[in-house]
Amino acid sequence: MTIRTGLTRRHCLAGTAAAVLTVSLGARPARALDVLRQGYQTNIWGMPTYYLLRSGALERHGVKIEEFAVASGNLTMQQMVARQVDLGTYAGQSFIIGVDKGDLVGLMRIEEVGRTVRIMARKELGLTKVEELKGLKIASQTGSSMANVFNDTVVPSHGLKKGDFQEVRMDVNNMVAALAAKTVDAMVNVEPYNSIAEADGIATPIMDFWSVDRMPVLMAATPDFVAKSPDTVVAYLKAWREVARDFRQSPGKVADVIHAFYAAKGYTVPRDTLAKALALVEVNPSSPGDLEPYLKEQADILLRQRLISAVPDWKKALRPDLWNKAGA
Repeated sequence: MTIRTGLTRRHCLAGTAAAVLTVSLGARPARALDVLRQGYQTNIWGMPTYYLLRSGALERHGVKIEEFAVASGNLTMQQMVARQVDLGTYAGQSFIIGVDKGDLVGLMRIEEVGRTVRIMARKELGLTKVEELKGLKIASQTGSSMANVFNDTVVPSHGLKKGDFQEVRMDVNNMVAALAAKTVDAMVNVEPYNSIAEADGIATPIMDFWSVDRMPVLMAATPDFVAKSPDTVVAYLKAWREVARDFRQSPGKVADVIHAFYAAKGYTVPRDTLAKALALVEVNPSSPGDLEPYLKEQADILLRQRLISAVPDWKKALRPDLWNKAGA
């Protein structure tokens, strides 16, 4: 995902949308709800949302969905700024930029994913420290939340600076092949691609991001959809509250659904490998208001970098009232 500081609705290309799959999820309730256009990323961060779509919980709450699957969450954010998608998942940094460019609002915290992001190096290089990346080619999805944390927090804390290595712009789903072809030396990537690279003997881990940023992922919405369809939003959040139990009580069931997703995409990752990768995601749906201190800190960083024009008004950008209503 690439974030441009001049992003506006008109500048977002319709081409960021991947294949669209319309799913009919059950009969209408007595009061018909609006169809919701759901964006999500196909890396491990988006898989809790994918599981929600396959769990039957939305059907039980009368919600109908159109799916918009893309490689990473910042593409979903761009779609939402362009009003091509109503709801979507991405990490805090992308959410803040989306608020600045498109007045998006946070509905809930889905998960924390800092353990799923790792710096991986080609196995034959034998690297074990971030400092050893100096002079090497590093694949990174420039502009993504994990690339921002890598450049803004990880790199300077290990004595490196911009220019000490070559950052190679690349989508996360292409990085393992680039490592295997030796066109890059290391990658900043997310699950399940890290586990695939490790299981296939292509790369070894240097570090994950949990100790520097737990990386909460939000479910965000366009204010247009929230204003037009508040009943649909509340029903949707009720489904999330219901399905959250499966991640705590039935992790094997969740792993089966998500393994089937990657198998259908042509990945040969063993189910056990995927289950271990999924276990690195801390799924804990909760109020977006809990994230305000973290988001304030990240917004200050983005403002200093001139990636946003102003710190968001959190009373408008976060909607804990809807989460609370769903739990009433």
